[in-house]
Amino acid sequence: MADRVYPPVVAAAKTMFRLLDLRITMDGTHNVPREGGAVLASNHISYLDFIFAGFGAQPSKRLVRFMAKHEVFENRISGPLMRGMHHIPVDRNAGSASYKEALRALRSGEVVGIFPEATISSSFTVKELKSGANRLATAANVPLIPVALWGTQRLWTKGRPKTLTKRHLPVTILVGEPLHPQRGDDQEAVNAELHRRMSALLDRAQREYPETPAEDERWWQPAHLGGTAPTPGEAAALDTRPIRET
Repeated sequence: MADRVYPPVVAAAKTMFRLLDLRITMDGTHNVPREGGAVLASNHISYLDFIFAGFGAQPSKRLVRFMAKHEVFENRISGPLMRGMHHIPVDRNAGSASYKEALRALRSGEVVGIFPEATISSSFTVKELKSGANRLATAANVPLIPVALWGTQRLWTKGRPKTLTKRHLPVTILVGEPLHPQRGDDQEAVNAELHRRMSALLDRAQREYPETPAEDERWWQPAHLGGTAPTPGEAAALDTRPIRET
């Protein structure tokens, strides 16, 4: 498909990274195939995760088609950009249409990006995963590639003000070894293995992150590492309540 919008958007993002002097660490990007379909399954801690997860595919010269809620496509600013980059709208009341569109993209050799937690994880741990990523990879017979992001929550996350001008911020992008689910596999087992791999990558990203939060910034650290982010149980309870976003 023709890509007139996506390359300039990538160039703009790279310019932003340079202006902010973001300290981006990437590892495992060779796991993104240089051709053919693939599903990238990333954790979700920030509203900007699609930018950084997509950036992890740049060394393989791939443009990732992300599945995103349809409201983003209805916005007068983001909508034309999302459509121009051939991202895939997801209407949770009519999910079969987006599933079929993603499957067509995979079978035509595209890389499709999914956040299988479905929403941002306020605990900054990997939440329970929806099964769409592994079902798509199985149906299209393409690799399922786990991705972990860390540091992006410090720019813009749920319930926190945007800090899009923060300079010198470390951001970690880790791409794991692919799974190769096959028809007939136990999909619950595949989903559990995907969760295990995403969690292991995220644990590594958190362990190797070059900064620790100051006392008044412990909100961006998960509870099990001494931060003040909600525990997974507390975050699950919060997810049932509307949160004012700034």
